[in-house]
Amino acid sequence: MKQLLISLALISSLIFTSCEDFLTEEVRGQQNLDTYFQSEEECESFVTGCYQAITFGGWWNINTVWLLSEMCSDDGWMGNTTQSQSDYISLAHYQGNGQSNGAISNFWQYRYKGILRCNVAVERISQSPMSDEAKKNRLVAEARFLRAYFYFELVRNFGGVPLITGFLMPEEIQGITRSSAEDVYKFIEDDLKAAADVLPQRSEYLATDMGRATRGAALGLLGKVYLYQEKWQEAQTVLKSVIDENEYKLMENFGDVWSVDHNNNEESLFEVQYMYDGTYALGGALTVITGARNGPGDGWSWGQPTANLEQAYIDAGDTERLRWTIIKTGCTEIAGEDNFAAFIENSKNMSKYQEYVDKYGWDPECYIIDPAQHKSARIVRKYFVPIDKRPEVYNIDKIPLDHRILRYADVLLMYAEACNELGDDASARTALNQVRSRVNLADVTASGNELRKAIRLERRLELAWEQNRLYDIRRWKDDNGKPVISNLMGPNGTFVKFNTDPETRDLYEWENQGEDSDKGISFDESRDMVFPIPLYEITMSNGSITQNPGWN
Repeated sequence: MKQLLISLALISSLIFTSCEDFLTEEVRGQQNLDTYFQSEEECESFVTGCYQAITFGGWWNINTVWLLSEMCSDDGWMGNTTQSQSDYISLAHYQGNGQSNGAISNFWQYRYKGILRCNVAVERISQSPMSDEAKKNRLVAEARFLRAYFYFELVRNFGGVPLITGFLMPEEIQGITRSSAEDVYKFIEDDLKAAADVLPQRSEYLATDMGRATRGAALGLLGKVYLYQEKWQEAQTVLKSVIDENEYKLMENFGDVWSVDHNNNEESLFEVQYMYDGTYALGGALTVITGARNGPGDGWSWGQPTANLEQAYIDAGDTERLRWTIIKTGCTEIAGEDNFAAFIENSKNMSKYQEYVDKYGWDPECYIIDPAQHKSARIVRKYFVPIDKRPEVYNIDKIPLDHRILRYADVLLMYAEACNELGDDASARTALNQVRSRVNLADVTASGNELRKAIRLERRLELAWEQNRLYDIRRWKDDNGKPVISNLMGPNGTFVKFNTDPETRDLYEWENQGEDSDKGISFDESRDMVFPIPLYEITMSNGSITQNPGWN
């Protein structure tokens, strides 16, 4: 599939013109939807455009909210303390004034642009004269899978949203209102079930089609959609299908899961396809966005792991996943980095190198992530690419590390959660312990509520910085009946106390108050279980789209 991406960069500029363009005479250099979709090649190219809509090829369209979700959780800080934090702080620090937040405005807009592409694909490819009926049905199923994913991204961030299921002109959506979250989820379920009935298994695709939606991806995402709604029996059934169909397995080494050398590995159900190209923006951005500001190649340092997350690994004795998830200042090695000497040399060129070594008692042969520029002086290892594997042009939209959206370890842990909720603790433990065994952790033998806690902890340790944590702590209920996030955040939240109590607060995080350590202290459960609807969308709808409670 990656071979199609270069052609997409040229094709998309021709196909996706404004709705008004379709109402006037044809313009040379543009395609008309009424005359497109006549060949298999045109249909396939358009669906490739639907895949491109996962990120729209830029760092600011979608990646910002992927990172924002981590910043709003106990796993992440905004991190960069040398530049304006306006894009993130209102929401990441629960200030209650994020209605005009640029990140979520872009996210909303581009998720709906992706839905528009998918709506067009579903409608027009179904009517295409292409002769290969099986191929036609598969392309429609791919578009339905992607549409379901885009709506899932919207509903889990905003709650109920306008449900647009066809290609509508601007005047046809005037006065549109928000559908309920239940109706949006029902639409997602229907799309995913229909897609799963048609899509091939991963093993049935040609190598050139690697990265396309599969039956396993549709079923895996459907299982997550059920889980989010606490439809435990449905989740258990569909996730067991993924397991029993035996298309996926855990990678032997945890460090290979997010390796640039193991894109589309045997654990991956679905991931964003990236490749390096010197001219076109066909690569990823998170490696650079989250990289250290003073590291070789340099980065932007937006989004950094918390000391609280690091402590969770330490408390669990989970040294393997810790080293493949967090790179910490003062370290004397980076997991998987064979040219660590370059990081030492870079550190020694810092003006404060000796001052830091003396102050913190670091080994002189260490890598320094400048504590003065980085809130936690830690960066995300999962997005990191070793020096010798970096492309010639090391920049945003150039990194060939695929972004993993859904993988088999997630499926096993979701299945364990559903089984535990249904009282099938034996099956839950079996799935849970498969994930733990890979990183040499002892089997969990607990049952009931203690097993539930173990599964939840495992999700945090296994899936950190994979855009799951915020949504997990929002949907889970704690022993006191409150959402987990309500016990982590707020004036009495355990996460807030961890970061402000002299007994537990982290040295680097506390010294750098370029980002306040009391993040989450103003969390309001009645408001902050979802993001605000972007104010621009409410204004443009003349008020037919209403705001979420608490956002004024």
